[in-house]
Amino acid sequence: MRLLECVAEHPYGAPAKQLARETGLALPTAYHLLRTLVHEGYLRRDKGLFFLGDAAVRLGSSGAQQKRRSTVADALAQWRDAIGVPVYYAQYRDGEIEVMCVSDTPGNPAVEEWADFRETGHAHAIGQCLLSQLDEEARRDHLDRHPVQSITPYTVRDSRTLLRRLERTRRMEPVTERQEYALGTVCAAIPITVGTTAGTMAISLPAHQADRLMSAARQLQEEVGRLLGSLAISISI
Repeated sequence: MRLLECVAEHPYGAPAKQLARETGLALPTAYHLLRTLVHEGYLRRDKGLFFLGDAAVRLGSSGAQQKRRSTVADALAQWRDAIGVPVYYAQYRDGEIEVMCVSDTPGNPAVEEWADFRETGHAHAIGQCLLSQLDEEARRDHLDRHPVQSITPYTVRDSRTLLRRLERTRRMEPVTERQEYALGTVCAAIPITVGTTAGTMAISLPAHQADRLMSAARQLQEEVGRLLGSLAISISI
């Protein structure tokens, strides 16, 4: 690991003797380790100089991605505690709804995914918020693959009604649903667009706290707005 770190500090490469000296390793030991790292793809050798290899680059990318995920999880936990509600982050990727991260507590548990979130986007605030950010063709394509179906007595009845609702959704307004996905639960989602990716942050509450829904959604929107610039890269995970 010290050798890898040392090589990483030399973007134009370094010879074995220099690396041995800088890491405090005996030259025979350094040679042995360098040959092993080259063989495994963590280093590459060119004209007597050692550089990071593809395997090391992949390892670094994985670590960076993990750090970005941790940044998002920390932000969700912060908002969860500040507002006192479960917080969700989701994206619309490759034609599907993907819940990327959820932060809840035993006292304020997240909604149980009793029906596949990807197939029931018409019924929950996360899905409706993401679909509202798509163009008409993409919405119809999604609904052709995942048709509207009633999963509670409050679920929107057909795709025509849903499409009208989505068309009326104002650009930065929270999207709300009340017991459409899960009885006893109300949800709100706010739109987030990063580049060309549709995203959303969402919250849920027990139905008996429905009067808190809009104020909590507005609070989340303010919290996200304050941090969105620093989170823009992280939420592209």
